[in-house]
Amino acid sequence: MFDHGRFFFLSMVGRFCSCKGLPTPPKQASPSGVGGRFVKAQRPRHGASLGGQRRCHEGSRGEVCRIAPTLTRLAARGTLSRNAGEGLLGQLGSAPSRTSTSSWAKLTVTFCPCCGGALHVIGETVSEMLDFVPARLRVLCIRRPKYGCRACGTIHQAAAPERPIAKGMASPGLLAHVLVSKYCDHMPLYRQSQIFARHGVEIERSTLANWVGGACWWLEPLQARLAAHVFGSAKIFADDTPIPVLDPGRGRTKTGRLWVYTRDDRPWSGPDPPAAVYFYSPDRKAERPASHLEAFRGVVQVDGYAGFERLTERGDIVLAACWAHTRRKFFDVHEATGSPIAAEALRRIAELYAIEKSIRGRTAEERRIVRNTQSRPLVEAMKPWLETQLGRIPGRGGLAEAIRYTLSRWPALGHFLDDGRIELDNNSVERAIRPVALGRKNHLFAGSDGGAERWATVCSFIASAKLNDVEPFTYLRDILQRMSEGHPMSRLDELLPWSWSKMGVNH
Repeated sequence: MFDHGRFFFLSMVGRFCSCKGLPTPPKQASPSGVGGRFVKAQRPRHGASLGGQRRCHEGSRGEVCRIAPTLTRLAARGTLSRNAGEGLLGQLGSAPSRTSTSSWAKLTVTFCPCCGGALHVIGETVSEMLDFVPARLRVLCIRRPKYGCRACGTIHQAAAPERPIAKGMASPGLLAHVLVSKYCDHMPLYRQSQIFARHGVEIERSTLANWVGGACWWLEPLQARLAAHVFGSAKIFADDTPIPVLDPGRGRTKTGRLWVYTRDDRPWSGPDPPAAVYFYSPDRKAERPASHLEAFRGVVQVDGYAGFERLTERGDIVLAACWAHTRRKFFDVHEATGSPIAAEALRRIAELYAIEKSIRGRTAEERRIVRNTQSRPLVEAMKPWLETQLGRIPGRGGLAEAIRYTLSRWPALGHFLDDGRIELDNNSVERAIRPVALGRKNHLFAGSDGGAERWATVCSFIASAKLNDVEPFTYLRDILQRMSEGHPMSRLDELLPWSWSKMGVNH
């Protein structure tokens, strides 16, 4: 850990520093006589071995002791891993664990203050406090002994392990940390660079950007498999959101778009896992979603963007509208004017949502039956009421616009009555867009079209991991490790979040 005290856990260091020529630091008794206490490390003398500050592994033949020669100076600064189970920057996202490190509150006297008799232990009271151990960097070494043959004079040596970035010093764990920090925790690269510098490691922002690009190179084939899963559904959600992209030569940014497609069958107890996939485009032309959904057949639930209408030209895609967007129109009018007509519209829509709440998680057929008996009369009564109110109010007001918006999409708003798989709204994709809005607020802009495409790639995996209750850092670290070590392309589907979670990986 890069902190002011330079503390390290001697018992763990002694366990893992067993390579030849790497002496184990001497055991020191803790002040209270309890093992597993932290003691202050001695500053290494000039020319002294740094073996106690590296994690080493020795195999039987390819004795692998991971070292990055360019990071020797980093090791000299006292960068230590607290235990072998942590990732490169700590096991981020793990649940709090109880360690063997204890604090003892003992009596300062050994006799009874009441009668003077001798005291003996009869039990103890244990209380707990939540502590925080900052993420820590460590040097992973690769030691490859050379073997010479006295008979023929040849030299033999085990091949060096593959790295996720050729000749790079970033491990899969560090790459995963950078990706999750930027696209999940919305921390720009320049802030990450500052944090690394505060910990004693100078990493330029351009280097971090190159690492992001190198990691995404591995993830792109897997993103294609993720997209195939999403578009393999018979019913998906679709939406888009703007992102600013740096436009060199013009002195300002341009507006690109992130297109988001999700599938989530959980509301009707569907068997397939949920997922989300993102694509970047430099504009919002209708041809963009048409190209994304070229092979799709089924129902697409969308908002009011007119560009989606082009999807229906082939006749094999049905557009379902969103009642949440309809409600929002009336809500804005009611908030601004207090209109009783808008309030009545909101009440009627709320009745539909109350019915949906009662059937969430039931099968598609059960949902369809309930909707036909309870929701259909409400929907059929709402249309003539809206038409009547439209004729009584000024045609240019906000309320009239909200009513016309609803009536113009009436057939698409009613599709949910005939298909139990269709939701009342497209909030599933709206939830997938929300993290992009947070990132946009912190990143300000993507550095290029390529940077925006990488944004879409990483967001696809982070969003899909969250939908499947998979911790993003652990997931990305493991799949980057597996892919860089030669995971077969024919078995890429095993690395999708829902399949990966069944592989027994230690979370």
